[in-house]
Amino acid sequence: MSPIQNIVILTGAGVSAESGIDTFRDAGGLWEQHRVEDVATPEAFARDPDLVLRFYDMRREAIQTKEPNAAHRALARLDAEWPGELLIITQNVDDLHERAGAKRLLHMHGEHLNAWCTGCDVRSLWTGPLLDRPACSACGVAGHLRPDIVWFGEMPYRMDEIYHALNRADLFVSIGTSGAVYPAAGFVREARAAGARTLELNMEPSQGSYWFDEARHGPATALVPAWVEEVLEQ
Repeated sequence: MSPIQNIVILTGAGVSAESGIDTFRDAGGLWEQHRVEDVATPEAFARDPDLVLRFYDMRREAIQTKEPNAAHRALARLDAEWPGELLIITQNVDDLHERAGAKRLLHMHGEHLNAWCTGCDVRSLWTGPLLDRPACSACGVAGHLRPDIVWFGEMPYRMDEIYHALNRADLFVSIGTSGAVYPAAGFVREARAAGARTLELNMEPSQGSYWFDEARHGPATALVPAWVEEVLEQ
């Protein structure tokens, strides 16, 4: 078996769940209180912008009280110490990977702590509310800011970079994701087709678990540090 040089990691809600951030599809989770159609589509924003902005203002405020956990810290350690190529692709819109220290990171679904001005097309760091229709820090015009979140029906960010990395990977690792949301759910097949070994680290088998060469099941805070230790010992 050839040595690993290039690693691509996909992280999902299961990585941040142990930091107290609601997961996407769990019973009693975040989306139980709101239908996806009411808060996470362009049509919802056009229909009831106050509801959507209030919902994301609450999430933006909440994530700033959370802290990275052992899984985030382990991936940041891998990022710092791995000598080959590495890319962490996250479906999460929190900033816990960054706060743990990860640098080689890509947010495919946007970021809670950014606002996107649909007037001037600039994305800016934003930690406060949007409900009061503040002015854009770039163009100065009020009323054009929306959450910098990829909603259902919109194209995830930086897909060309993602597929380029997947096609160069020797190892693809999926951590804490349901395997239900595309295009991310198809990354394992893309990596396999390019010859990568594939590993799933998840609380339970994902919907695409059978595509992986190996699967380990349990809490991310236990599985991820142990796996990172293995990789770095090699």
